Amino acid sequence: MNDINHNHLIVKPGSKILLKDYDPKYTGNFQSKVDAQGKLEAGVQQLRKYQDVLYAQNTYALLIIFQAMDAAGKDSTIKHVMSGVNPQGCQVFSFKAPSAEELDHDYLWRSAKSLPERGRIGIFNRSYYEEVLIVRVHPELLQKQQLPESFKGNYIWKQRFEEINNFEKYLVNNGIIVIKFFLNVSKTEQKKRFLDRIELPEKNWKFSISDVQERAHWDDYMEVYEDVFNHTSTDWAPWYIIPADRKWFMRLAVSEIICSKLKDLNLKYPTVSDEHKQQLLQAKAILERED
Repeated sequence: MNDINHNHLIVKPGSKILLKDYDPKYTGNFQSKVDAQGKLEAGVQQLRKYQDVLYAQNTYALLIIFQAMDAAGKDSTIKHVMSGVNPQGCQVFSFKAPSAEELDHDYLWRSAKSLPERGRIGIFNRSYYEEVLIVRVHPELLQKQQLPESFKGNYIWKQRFEEINNFEKYLVNNGIIVIKFFLNVSKTEQKKRFLDRIELPEKNWKFSISDVQERAHWDDYMEVYEDVFNHTSTDWAPWYIIPADRKWFMRLAVSEIICSKLKDLNLKYPTVSDEHKQQLLQAKAILERED
């Protein structure tokens, strides 16, 4: 059976990586979508079972963070991987440009109030990491955050890395498991997907001229992403760099890693008390006496 080497995808805490060393076309031992389809379907079903126990046990929560360049496939990955999950136990938040209300709070506020409850899976489509990515590439955005001038020096990024690491450590210490995925699409593949969105009427709605404008900053984004990975891939919340040029492999890798994390939690359905068992027997007797 083909397996995915998760260690090949993880950013080891304390290491210094370069994104050029991660091949966006990598598919491991899988040769084609057909080759991986059965394993992906099994993963989706396994995730459904784990989510059911997670919800019933009501002890842990799972926070899944997706970061990527435009057209990497965040939406489709969420759609496919979570297709078997009970909607009652899952919530998705897509973070856009902050509102006036959000700018009146600290940069973690809108994320903190969107965290999943115990027993649930929360998905962040983009996240607080935008505060050390797009805000760094476009420093004019920092001016809108109404920070005291003395807090806007170059050291702010190192400070935010530390704050984010502490925030995630706090979450994990309170039973909110954090999984972070970077969907690593190549610049060539992004161009192809942009052209598809322009040429196919049913995909026109997905495209904005701002997508091309951001593409002009590709090298800057790669640099700040590397800095993020090198400073915020920790033992308690490591980053996974997922090859994204082949969507079928991307979805399979994400599914496997999520299932692996849930398996490690040793989740179990709650056991009921002796009193509850007696109540069940009484209820059964009442139902069986009915005409």
